[in-house]
Amino acid sequence: MEYYRTADFPASRRMASWNNTYSSRFAQVTFQPSSDDVFDAELRVTSLGFLGFADVRTNGASIERTTAHINETKSHFFSFLLMAQGGAQFSHYGNETRLEPGDFTLCDNAAPHRIQLEKGARFMILRASPKMLKTHLPCPEQLCGLRLPAELGLTGTASAMAHSLWGKAEEGIPEEFGDRIAGHLLDVLGTAYSISLGHKMTNSTVVGLRKAQAKQYIEANLSDPELSPGCVADAMRISPRYLRVLFAEENETTSAYILRRRLEECASQMTNSAWRSLTVSEIAFSWGFNSAAHFTRAFRAKYGMAPSEYRRMHLLPH
Repeated sequence: MEYYRTADFPASRRMASWNNTYSSRFAQVTFQPSSDDVFDAELRVTSLGFLGFADVRTNGASIERTTAHINETKSHFFSFLLMAQGGAQFSHYGNETRLEPGDFTLCDNAAPHRIQLEKGARFMILRASPKMLKTHLPCPEQLCGLRLPAELGLTGTASAMAHSLWGKAEEGIPEEFGDRIAGHLLDVLGTAYSISLGHKMTNSTVVGLRKAQAKQYIEANLSDPELSPGCVADAMRISPRYLRVLFAEENETTSAYILRRRLEECASQMTNSAWRSLTVSEIAFSWGFNSAAHFTRAFRAKYGMAPSEYRRMHLLPH
């Protein structure tokens, strides 16, 4: 088992060293501390057969995976995040999910995501290739960013099993049994998702997958001012009419989805002290808006106040 902690890095280079270590040893992301307190984090990494297994602890931080990170990554995989301690807010595939201890969510590393961790948070990660995961959960794209509640169905059983296997992995599991044990764990997780979130998979597999792919493309290209429903349809090689059908049951057009997600990303960045040096207009333009006036009107319509006022009210302290 590999073990890394910020306490082993010089204080002057702690954040840079931690981000470099985490990105090279597990996943390319950027950590940003939530406060001026000395940043403290730990990462343990091992494997359970074909599953990657990690345990992350921090005293409070946001973790973000951007399009730039995705472009530098060769492997595609899905990760189950299990909130083991504390709470977090998870943003992925256009979903905003509050995670409490015992909750799971599913993440696709081919799409941007952000997790805001509270002080003292701990989460576990189970990582699998699409090929291996889809033998247990046929269309994971439909479930990314959704909360699997701790109190429903077999979620508690899956959580207890993950915790137990982590302990066994620390002690050492014979290599010849790893794949079999990993398969059993994914069977339980797949069943837990079917019991609790089966209603999210009632669409045909093809339709659900295409909708997820459309959202994935939008999320990866939100910052492009040229992004439009036509671009999405062209990229997916489907007709604009079929794209409208994919979004129709959510009572939100493709254009409305793009606008909402851009506004949400702008609002999130405006309240993060890490982006304090950027003006409101610079943040808006970085998320694909090309008119300050249009951005202000759209922001006021969604949040009930001007962007500058929202920033003053919600900006996190240094």
